[in-house]
Amino acid sequence: MGTHGGSSVARVGAIAAAAALAGCAGPLSTLDPAGPAADRVATLWWIMLAGATLILVGVCLLAVIPFLQARRGAAVSSRAPADGVWLWGGGLAFPLVTLLALLAWAFAIDPIDDAARTGEAPVRVEALARQWHWSFTHPDAPGGPLTLDGRLHVPAGRQVEVAITSADVIHSFWVPRLAGKRDAIPGRVNTITILAEEPGVYGAVCAEYCGLGHAGMTFEVVAHEQTAYADALARLAEQHAREARR
Repeated sequence: MGTHGGSSVARVGAIAAAAALAGCAGPLSTLDPAGPAADRVATLWWIMLAGATLILVGVCLLAVIPFLQARRGAAVSSRAPADGVWLWGGGLAFPLVTLLALLAWAFAIDPIDDAARTGEAPVRVEALARQWHWSFTHPDAPGGPLTLDGRLHVPAGRQVEVAITSADVIHSFWVPRLAGKRDAIPGRVNTITILAEEPGVYGAVCAEYCGLGHAGMTFEVVAHEQTAYADALARLAEQHAREARR
């Protein structure tokens, strides 16, 4: 039983660990970043996970200590902290310091000034959300502004500033592997800067419940090699013109 039971436990543990780690990857995983902004989000998440784990272990140890003392028949120390110490220290001071530290770290890693640091003007794209799909306008496309549904085309390795708005209700623009979220609000334009480090296709969703079709309100970000980006837009513009003539 001992050897067999131990091996069974080990197998179950290995399967559980593999399943947990499998959740860290995928087209919509924030823990599989493909851009600097998403990498900051993932870093902050891992820091919060490590901190939460340490806090949980500490609380569990504090909860176990009285039971261990009782089993040994040890008397409760007269120098035990008063209730007020636990209330003010553990209930107020500790969470306040912890949350302020996380807030400071979040501000420190915020990518707002990325464009200013690089000195390179970002590519500009306009995103319009409506129930229940996305359309993207490339104002600098060859031959004039080009509007495409369901796919946002960007150059890999270069920042792209997306101007986001909505035609009806509040939606939310989210490309988990490239950046955080930004709301699409009727009558207002919000911007977000994304950067795909490598060419590829990145899944994206609406992250704000917006009605019965919300679950299907997805889109893709297609990152092209920088040298091929203009050619890709030209081909798409030609294809769009042919479809319009039909």
